[in-house]
Amino acid sequence: MQCDYFDAGLCRSCTLVGEPYSGQLAEKQRAVAALLAPFGDDIAWSAPVESPESGFRAKAKMVVGGTVDAPTIGILDGQGRGVDLRRCGVIAPGILAAFPALIAFITAAALDPYDVPARRGELKHLIVTESISGELMVRFVVRSPEGVARVRRRLGGLLASLPRARVVSVNVLPEHKAVLEGEVEHVLTEQHALAMPVGDVTLHALPKSFVQTNTAVAGELYRQAAAWITELSPASVWDLYCGVGGFALHAAAPDRRVVGVEVSPEAVASAEIARDAQLPRSARDSISFIAADATAWAAAQDAVPELVIVNPPRRGLGAPLAHVLEARGPRTVVYSSCNPESLARDLAAMPSYRVSRARVVDMFPQSRHTEVLTLLERLR
Repeated sequence: MQCDYFDAGLCRSCTLVGEPYSGQLAEKQRAVAALLAPFGDDIAWSAPVESPESGFRAKAKMVVGGTVDAPTIGILDGQGRGVDLRRCGVIAPGILAAFPALIAFITAAALDPYDVPARRGELKHLIVTESISGELMVRFVVRSPEGVARVRRRLGGLLASLPRARVVSVNVLPEHKAVLEGEVEHVLTEQHALAMPVGDVTLHALPKSFVQTNTAVAGELYRQAAAWITELSPASVWDLYCGVGGFALHAAAPDRRVVGVEVSPEAVASAEIARDAQLPRSARDSISFIAADATAWAAAQDAVPELVIVNPPRRGLGAPLAHVLEARGPRTVVYSSCNPESLARDLAAMPSYRVSRARVVDMFPQSRHTEVLTLLERLR
């Protein structure tokens, strides 16, 4: 992929820009295979799931800089000033097409961009998510209730200029700190969740819920996990770190009990919306979602299921949950990892399991970040 921003030295987020995609994928496969080799004697590797090289990001998290009359959306430079990336090559074309209307709205609503060095201004971030149907969720991250009021007053104009927007919300982050969003979210539209077909289900993302940024590849990730689970046919499944329910909903089947556990109440609410939309009322009792810490919840259960799905953040499971699975775990674990190094650490803490199958899933082209799906089988 060619990128003018990369060539000009304005943005180096995509560290592999300019390298042939086939080479990127081969190196990821080699590196992950080397990390997992000590944990499986004869790992059956499926061919990597490839991604489009550009335009794959269905969620754009943009820092707003510049001035109210000439806002920038992109990142900050080393001095905390805005660098405009409104034509970023990895962002989905539908989101790029929405940027002109959103930039015009920032000016019309007098949403003064936040000046990080001076610690003044109102609008900090703009977060846009697109479903494969082209519908959008737009989130403004502001500092104060005045910012919420400014967006609310001009909401009609925004929806008229951007008719694909289904969900518009304003998040309030008053503190000066390096985080994306605050605790308080005001949804301004009648529709609160964005319907997102992914794989073989339709997820429903509320504003603060995490969804995978590469929709096409995420769908193949879920389908691969579902294929393994269908083959094993477990009667009971836990999905720990279930998020908005992608794995759990793909694992659902008649006469199978599935429990998803996620610390975020908003993600659990999103998963429940998707479950209720996807399953007939008679089948909904077979799949439930619980807002709880995955480690504490798993440790407190009297019995374990036949299969556990885990999809932890980059830090991995960590020693406490790895020890719970090692001591009491099921015969099979499906482990989806966005950080093969933390996966390797977790596997070292779970010597009763061996990796039997694995597949690299290229969620993040143009970068060294690698997603890998593994099937772990208990030896004893």
